[in-house]
Amino acid sequence: MTIDDILAQLDALANPADAVEMAKYHKTTRRVLGIKVPVLTDMSKEIREAVTLDERLTLCSDLWSADIHETRILAAKLLEQARIRPDDTAAWDLIASWVPDFDGWSIADHVCKSGEKRLIADPSRIDQVENWTVSPHMWTRRAALVITLPWTKMTFPKEADLAIRERVLDWAGSYVRDHDWFIQKAIGWWLRDLSKRDPERVSSFIDAHGTAMKPFARKEALRLIKN
Repeated sequence: MTIDDILAQLDALANPADAVEMAKYHKTTRRVLGIKVPVLTDMSKEIREAVTLDERLTLCSDLWSADIHETRILAAKLLEQARIRPDDTAAWDLIASWVPDFDGWSIADHVCKSGEKRLIADPSRIDQVENWTVSPHMWTRRAALVITLPWTKMTFPKEADLAIRERVLDWAGSYVRDHDWFIQKAIGWWLRDLSKRDPERVSSFIDAHGTAMKPFARKEALRLIKN
């Protein structure tokens, strides 16, 4: 299976009417084919079964370089799995290399979903993610929160996981005076998800930083906490 095979398959699945609406929704000037995400998910499973890991990584790079809305989502989905054997270093490096290209939430979130699997596999990569928090690129800063969402969902976190959780909360605290909508939304999202497991910690974060947050983000953070 080659990149040309995949591009031909995508072109055959294109829906021009849906493409117009999707381009408007995602506010992108990038080419959009109008293919639904579940279709891309099914394609990614078929491709993974048909190629080696090295071939898959090459396809991912080529799909990203094609710079079409759906090819970038498909590239991310080809790496969305809990285990990549024998070594996932090249997959992580490829995912991280895409972060500076982020320019919208949809592609960014699909890449972060794949990236979080690689972080869970090797939490030491959090050190690299921390560098994103001081990037001048808003989408890179946002990615540091989105890619670490698994640490909000742990019911029985270990000591090392709690340390990462606190580390990310420190990042969120450093973001609160950045009133970009997507940054504020990411803060609210991270805190809302954490509130399902540790509402007290979210409340203490709001006590410390809430007045600096945009009202909608503060409301989102507290949405699941009963007064």
